[in-house]
Amino acid sequence: MSLPMAGASVGHHQRVLMKTGLILLIVGHLNFITGALVHGIVLRFVVSLRDAISLQYAISNTASAISALLTISCGLAALMLSRYFAPAALKWAVLALSASSSLGSLSCLPGLAVAIGLTLGSRGRVLLAPCALADAALTPLARQCPFDPTRVYSSTLSLWFISLMLGSLEIVFSIRCLLLTIELLRLNCCCHRVRRQKVNPL
Repeated sequence: MSLPMAGASVGHHQRVLMKTGLILLIVGHLNFITGALVHGIVLRFVVSLRDAISLQYAISNTASAISALLTISCGLAALMLSRYFAPAALKWAVLALSASSSLGSLSCLPGLAVAIGLTLGSRGRVLLAPCALADAALTPLARQCPFDPTRVYSSTLSLWFISLMLGSLEIVFSIRCLLLTIELLRLNCCCHRVRRQKVNPL
């Protein structure tokens, strides 16, 4: 590989990395906001140490929020790498963050899927526990309820479905960022090898 070709390839990878970083930043923020809404509107009222299902809800939602923070960090690091290409430490940081983000998002998807399945199977019984209601679709409003029980069932499910889709996007673009960073590290090695060959000709 000649030096100009390597430089052009590096420039292309940096542009793609910038776009990937922007997407990760946006998706991560959206997923974090979604998890915060679920916790603030519903879960802070229903989580109980005595109820395994509500604990599963809390753990899944918290794991999704932590994964979103990892994705945001990966997006920021990718944007920095696309701008300041030289530091090798930054490349390794993006490599570690993108691997952590993809693994974190991947581990969150089963938990969210289980939470959705449990909610559909119980017809929102755990979500409506603070209202002492049995069915999210059939019961009227309760005065003692800290939220609107007629909407919490569908709203929570909708937010979890959105979080599930955003988590899938996090996996796709985190893996893309990981592969791009690996390619950049290889190109960097190729450039150093070519320079050595020009300095020390046979």
